[in-house]
Amino acid sequence: MEAIKNLFDRIITTYSKNPQLLTYTIILGLLCILLKIYYPKFRGFMGEFWVKLELKKLPKDKYSILNNIMIKDKNGTHQIDHIILSNYGIFVVEMKNYYGLIKGNESDNKWCQYLGKFKNRFMNPIHQNYGHIKALSNMLEIDEKYFISIICFSNQAKVAVNCKTPVTQLDYLIDEIKKHNEIILDINISEIKNAILSNNITDKKIRKQHIKNIHKQIREKKELANNMICPKCGNKLVEKTGKYGNFIGCSNFPKCKYTRN
Repeated sequence: MEAIKNLFDRIITTYSKNPQLLTYTIILGLLCILLKIYYPKFRGFMGEFWVKLELKKLPKDKYSILNNIMIKDKNGTHQIDHIILSNYGIFVVEMKNYYGLIKGNESDNKWCQYLGKFKNRFMNPIHQNYGHIKALSNMLEIDEKYFISIICFSNQAKVAVNCKTPVTQLDYLIDEIKKHNEIILDINISEIKNAILSNNITDKKIRKQHIKNIHKQIREKKELANNMICPKCGNKLVEKTGKYGNFIGCSNFPKCKYTRN
């Protein structure tokens, strides 16, 4: 206790002799707090910014780019990061500005981000992007087969996933798009672009509600899983033994392939 008292006395003495030091310390402390709060949003903003710059490298006479589109269907709202319209197909890009090691499989409900000992599970972006494609397909009345799903991670991510859907890093996004060089879709790109823009939701309140709904769904699914109820189909979750040890899976397998650790 005496040691703590002496420490505070020294701090008070130091700041009393140099008031400016106290001001700088307070400012630095506030900046650290703000950085911790807003860093994820800032990182997300910068990720979208770099994707937009990268997509501008595509020839304008062959591709038309739409960013940050939100549309609505019977299942709710869909926030789509990037849509690239072309006669080579309609590319729907889901950007994940994560770093570290990314692992997952095509059919997994969630993928995992590894940062040293830290592990963060997040929704499988392939499933997420399929919902976007389905909504666009229904709205535009264009068959799903003409849509190409691409999942893009930041260059700081090491991607180790097992899937057929293209999963790439930002530096290779353009190359992934240009792999599709055969004309498969006879459409008027300007008309499709106008159709999407006319259905684009720009109201800030609705967009904020979309984010709230996502967080709510995540909480509800987590609560169901904690109560051993499959958040995907509603059947019971049971403990199983697999190739890599014990895990929790849906009792309705193989119709439902939901699993968790």
